[in-house]
Amino acid sequence: MGTLKLGMVGGGIGAFFGAAHRAAAAMTGRFSLVAGAFSSDPVRARESGHALGLAPERCYGDFETMAKREAGDDGIDLVAVVTPNHLHAPACHAFLGAGINILCDKPLTATLDDALALQMAAAGSSSLFGVAYTNAGFDMVREARSMVAAGEIGRVRLVRVIFPQEWLATAAETTGNKQAEWRTDPARSGAGSLGDIGTHAFHLAEFVTGLSATALSAEVDTFVPGRRVDDNVTAKLRFAGGAKGMLWASQVAIGETNGLRIDVHGDKGSLGWTVEAANRLTFAPLGGRRMVIDRASHGTAFKGTMPPGHPQGFIEALARLYLDVADQIDAHRGGRAPAADALLLPGIHDGVRGLRFVDAALRSGAEDGRWTDI
Repeated sequence: MGTLKLGMVGGGIGAFFGAAHRAAAAMTGRFSLVAGAFSSDPVRARESGHALGLAPERCYGDFETMAKREAGDDGIDLVAVVTPNHLHAPACHAFLGAGINILCDKPLTATLDDALALQMAAAGSSSLFGVAYTNAGFDMVREARSMVAAGEIGRVRLVRVIFPQEWLATAAETTGNKQAEWRTDPARSGAGSLGDIGTHAFHLAEFVTGLSATALSAEVDTFVPGRRVDDNVTAKLRFAGGAKGMLWASQVAIGETNGLRIDVHGDKGSLGWTVEAANRLTFAPLGGRRMVIDRASHGTAFKGTMPPGHPQGFIEALARLYLDVADQIDAHRGGRAPAADALLLPGIHDGVRGLRFVDAALRSGAEDGRWTDI
């Protein structure tokens, strides 16, 4: 089990998610960053590569050249795609064509059509394709999924998932905020709060419950004058098996920083988790005492990247996904089945599900909340 060679597209110096991915990959001890095309500006791309200590010949000005040159046996083992959304599809197509494993940020693409085309391309490739829904890497999220699957809360009846933020409560995109600029540009983002954080909430609901949402009724709002994308969405959900759900994702909720939370109620109990207390999971069995389960609790199945007693945060959860990727690559090369934990890595199917959610919500919202199949 040697060190795997990592490349990166996007995420140059000064980009938050690029730095987060590099820190997470390094934390695993399984990856070494060796190549990158870190910006759509060739000069800035090479400057970032040099600043990160990469060999000059592996600091690329564009991802197309990088994919071609890294396709050989001495090339990278994995590429992390951390660009704005509209570049996910062309970058991933290039690396799929080169036979290189991919971990792509979410949402998978800017549009559903792009996602479906990418899924078709991936189906014809032997490359691993992961999607970085980071919350799936938290130990307590995986514990919640395991408990639901084991029947500890019984048959799922109700699901509530919310993701409120305040950072776009004003027109930040007009103040020189680069993140706000591209995330509120429909040509680059595809959708606003729906694609940016709504897809996180939707994936969390399906991941924890193990259920597929089949239809929704959505109200999609744009509260900030002049904004070209949505900044608030509320949706009712119907799940396979009869469960009902509610999803709220907002980037104009003043007083909220990053309040992702999920509550799942069954006929024998309930579970609750929030990213703001990510190391704890609440469990309330019917007729019993409400209890708090943490990463050190006896019988918990997932220990992640940090020992119990040490808090697990965003970087550690993302590192769990990198470990899943590494385990799957090593298993494939060794001709063995990967560990069950590694198979919890979100894949291209999950990415497509996110775009199906966005597409259905936009169509429903445009028709005054009409129930729409996902």
